[in-house]
Amino acid sequence: MDRHGQLADFLRARRGLLRPEDVGLQTYGERRRVPGLRREELAMLAGISEPYYARLEQGQSRNASREVLDAIAAALRLDESERTHLHELARAPRRGKAAPLPCPEHVPPAISALLAALEGTPAIVLGRRTDVLAWNAQGHALFAGHVDRAGPAEPDRRPNMARLVFLDAHTRELYTDWPAKARAVVGNLRLTAGRHPEDPLLAGLVGELAVRSMEFAAMWADHRILACDAADYEMHHPTVGTLTVTQQTLQSPGGNGPAVVIATAAPGSPSATALSLLAHAGGPSEAAQPRKGTASRPS
Repeated sequence: MDRHGQLADFLRARRGLLRPEDVGLQTYGERRRVPGLRREELAMLAGISEPYYARLEQGQSRNASREVLDAIAAALRLDESERTHLHELARAPRRGKAAPLPCPEHVPPAISALLAALEGTPAIVLGRRTDVLAWNAQGHALFAGHVDRAGPAEPDRRPNMARLVFLDAHTRELYTDWPAKARAVVGNLRLTAGRHPEDPLLAGLVGELAVRSMEFAAMWADHRILACDAADYEMHHPTVGTLTVTQQTLQSPGGNGPAVVIATAAPGSPSATALSLLAHAGGPSEAAQPRKGTASRPS
């Protein structure tokens, strides 16, 4: 998952999403062979030479300045998350060092304590590849009650939320607007791939999903980025019925540690009542407690 290969693909995909009329360019009825802007049009909008932009899009230039990247981001009409992703992809790779093998992910003590404090509120802890590292009883019951609750305790048995969203029929039926949830998953994976292009496990996950899900392959190919920190979803839960929850992602400031995803509902609403019923249906959360010998290890 070469970073500069991703940069070339990202630029081509996002250029293809813009039509001349979107950016105020006149076409005078000419027939265009491909949808989207031409390279020379994008270069003109960004105020750079077409040959230089072509080298960037072909993955041949690795020294673009911040000013040039910002100009391209403006021409492509990228939002802040997409602009940050563009800068990540354009960073020069480290020279002379092989990519380190990814370290096993664990739940730090502070996050374990937070998960315990959230008892009564559905919460799960996700690794950077969306592996479930831990969950409390309500988080398990809300998001994946059909999956073995003890799964996160064993690295080889951990559920993976991206796989569940795209490949599991129960999870697909859980979301009224499944495409919105699916796009959020893909958008966040895109951000992770930009930050960790050398991660072979992440590349393997993306490859598996692309092969097994045509919907994933199509969403991945359009290179849309989505930093989904909070989103509302209507869910059809098999135990408590239909409810609307706000899923919020709490991430460490550096973005390197596990993320905690919590689900809340408007106070006093039927959805809050449904979550309360879900809480009472669950028992105490042994998943919130780290396994002996692993809690103190950083992620």
